[in-house]
Amino acid sequence: MPHIDLPKEYPGIRSLFMFRPETAAPLNDLVQTLLHNPHPTLSPGERELIATYVSSLNNCKYCSTIHGAIAKHHLHNGDLVESVKSNPDTAPISSKLKALLKIAALVQLSGKEVSAKDVEAARNEGATDIEIHDTVLIAAAFCMFNRYVDGLATWAPDDPAVYDRMGKQRAEEGYLTPPFKIQPQQV
Repeated sequence: MPHIDLPKEYPGIRSLFMFRPETAAPLNDLVQTLLHNPHPTLSPGERELIATYVSSLNNCKYCSTIHGAIAKHHLHNGDLVESVKSNPDTAPISSKLKALLKIAALVQLSGKEVSAKDVEAARNEGATDIEIHDTVLIAAAFCMFNRYVDGLATWAPDDPAVYDRMGKQRAEEGYLTPPFKIQPQQV
């Protein structure tokens, strides 16, 4: 049960955004820029994988599941998303993305955990400065989002079909359109 009175027909961060639209607008703009808008080299699916992985490390059920569903729709591969969540070192992804996910995992622990050696390892796998920058920013932002969602005890659906539907919408439309209302029987 949420710690504050949130709209019951919206799960996770969407309930918080509906509760306080004036803080939702800049947060939605940030996530739209980080994950959905065109990027020089990282696909939306790769950026969603970074958000999913960090959220899974933070044990944030809602964020790891919804961003995993969005990544699945971008990449057309749910098994890949699950393998990244389980162990990115053995997942069938590029060495560059593996190096970026290592940096993201370090940021999840503390920004001070990222060393020059880690950045150099990513560069050696072909990562550019903008990719390294955006990986750190996505990881840091998702630590905040995860703590926001869990710190106010928002609810998360159990039905994978609900996440799939929401994930399809976000993959197609981005983050600036209104969310679906979830009917009580879908919870």
